[in-house]
Amino acid sequence: MAEKPQPVEVLYCGVCGLPAEYCEFGGPDFDKCKPWLIQNAPHLYPDLLKESNGTETDKVSDKLQSTSISQGYSASKPEEVKRLPGGKIKKKDKQEIIIEKVTRNKRKSITTIKGLELFGVKLSDASKKLGKKFATGASLVKGPTEKEQIDVQGDIAYDVVDFITKTWPDVPESAIFFIEDGKKVPAA
Repeated sequence: MAEKPQPVEVLYCGVCGLPAEYCEFGGPDFDKCKPWLIQNAPHLYPDLLKESNGTETDKVSDKLQSTSISQGYSASKPEEVKRLPGGKIKKKDKQEIIIEKVTRNKRKSITTIKGLELFGVKLSDASKKLGKKFATGASLVKGPTEKEQIDVQGDIAYDVVDFITKTWPDVPESAIFFIEDGKKVPAA
């Protein structure tokens, strides 16, 4: 009778989160991974062991333990980076408002406003105010990225910049951008 195959134990890197065999393919983080690999998986990369001498390894490992990178995060960094499985880094959303005009049915147009919620603006209240100010229909819809955005009927793209900066003073005009011909253009 054949023996059951045993599960394979995989050693994951404490710095980048990839399996230790794949650290060298993880991009620019491999230099950060080297001390951890020398200390925890010297059999996988014997060339690294030859390159470094014992004192250098001790210094780097002490530094890793003091900054707690070996646990997968750094307590000394003020900006927290979120890592996804596979070592990918999740970027924080930029605080910017994007205004885009979309034409439908030849002469009809819709102005889409994205990113107001990043400045602490309630989107439902904003859509009501926009609808009243410009005497058009304004609705809250989910965009293609599953984030909510405001759709306003009509071409109000250039008028809406003044309205946003006057109604919500914490929104700087430098954070408002137009999308024209697929390019991002600053409103100011």
